[in-house]
Amino acid sequence: MKWSEFSIHTTEEAVEPVCNILHEAGASGVVIEDPIDLIKDWGVHYGEIYQLSPDDYPEDGVIVKAYFPVNSFLLETIDEVKASINGLTTYEIDLGRNSVQLAEVNEEDWATAWKKYYKPVKISKSITITPTWEDYTPTEDEMIIELDPGMAFGTGTHPTTVLCIQALESVMQGGEEVIDVGTGSGVLSIAAAKLGAKRVIGLDLDQVAVDSAALNVELNQVHDTVTVRQGNLLEQIDGSYDLVVANILAEVIVQFVQDAAAILKPGGAFITSGIIKRKKQEVKDSLVSAGFTIDEVIEMDDWVAIIARK
Repeated sequence: MKWSEFSIHTTEEAVEPVCNILHEAGASGVVIEDPIDLIKDWGVHYGEIYQLSPDDYPEDGVIVKAYFPVNSFLLETIDEVKASINGLTTYEIDLGRNSVQLAEVNEEDWATAWKKYYKPVKISKSITITPTWEDYTPTEDEMIIELDPGMAFGTGTHPTTVLCIQALESVMQGGEEVIDVGTGSGVLSIAAAKLGAKRVIGLDLDQVAVDSAALNVELNQVHDTVTVRQGNLLEQIDGSYDLVVANILAEVIVQFVQDAAAILKPGGAFITSGIIKRKKQEVKDSLVSAGFTIDEVIEMDDWVAIIARK
């Protein structure tokens, strides 16, 4: 079968929304070539467990590659993807070069080649994310989250995800009831379960994400703790919870801070990420106006995560 490789040269800021657009358009796999991965400092106690080749990465910006089947709808799909990506500028997202290339590839070429970009990575004191095909033996105090990015929304090692997992690790004591808003691959729900949550609900508006997250939950054997379902932010959620975590755009976070405050128990934590640095104050102001106290602001590269308390 023939596939079309859609390649866009953009910015780190635009990677996650661009990937979401590509997945929603039916992309059968995404590769992210970000040169920052070559020099990334995961923190004093963490580090990459593998070596990457600079030859596989651009000199500047980020290249995102997605794969679409070659069929009669391909050109229409590509036009829709381009329009959606250009529409991200309405959220003040810098698209950088925003240059697109198309190439035709054989299925066997891309189905295996992209795996060289995805190896086990230790991203916090106790959690390492590893692809399903890697034979990795954890240390005694190490927890593994297995992901298959062929069916998921990313590898779980983007700075926004790393910040969220590190925040979860610092906040959670065990026994919490957790809501994961915009669950995507389900990696944050899985992390919360492995860190001792009593119950986790993962929510996503996109049914493809819900299906992917559910598969990853089963893969990581946390299905007794984690439930994944379709939902728009915190609509139709009732009850009281100990923790809400959301790794989504800053513009979306500010839309539901009041809803988060309404379902959190007194003293409950609201962990937000997906926030580019220039949006940090906007999110902080929104949280404070909803009655939250800012506990901690943590940063990695150009990204910010905020831990707030009700």
